[in-house]
Amino acid sequence: MPSTRFNQAKALVDKTKTYTVSEAIALAKKAATAKYDEAMELHLRLGIDATKSDQQVRGTIALPHGTGKTKRVAAFVEAEKEADAKAAGADIIGGEELIATIATKGTIDFDVAVATPAMMPKLAKLARLLGPRGLMPNPKTDTVSPNVTKMITEQKAGKESFKNDPQGNLHQIFGRRSFTQAQLEENLRALLETVKRMKPQSSKGIYLRSTTIASSVGPGIKIDPNS
Repeated sequence: MPSTRFNQAKALVDKTKTYTVSEAIALAKKAATAKYDEAMELHLRLGIDATKSDQQVRGTIALPHGTGKTKRVAAFVEAEKEADAKAAGADIIGGEELIATIATKGTIDFDVAVATPAMMPKLAKLARLLGPRGLMPNPKTDTVSPNVTKMITEQKAGKESFKNDPQGNLHQIFGRRSFTQAQLEENLRALLETVKRMKPQSSKGIYLRSTTIASSVGPGIKIDPNS
């Protein structure tokens, strides 16, 4: 049963209205009344056939103001690159021994993993563990590269990876309630423009079929992605 708090927040939103980006963000901040700093989320229903490989929407973005979350980065690198990984700010660093430990214990205490190309064949034994969680390093998300310093620095600075789910929806955090109105607007517009540019050529008809924002436990607010 919805809480009194949620019902009060829901009453603020006109379900029949499509709001501008500015209006929606102001409303989402007002409706975010939880005791913690709620995340602000974008939810898109895309006009793609998610079963086709050429219609996948997948990419990365460095939001102008980050997401408000400090990510724990695991770096799977050769011994000679461990010093570079440490200097760049990686939280967990290692090679085959680290892979073996994670495979044995099944413990994952990081938010993103990066790896050098040489480590990828060795990481295959963690594919079943990392894959379902979206943590397997991938060149498409800029998490596989010989440039360890660049990868880690970008992740620590707030670089985010996103991709559509099997139903053709896309969900991405673009900030926190504590961000200013201007910061949230800049982040959301940057995210929307990035997704628009990634429309698959084979996708026909309306691309952004439904565009909604919401705080972590707040009501959904429909927005005009071109406003």
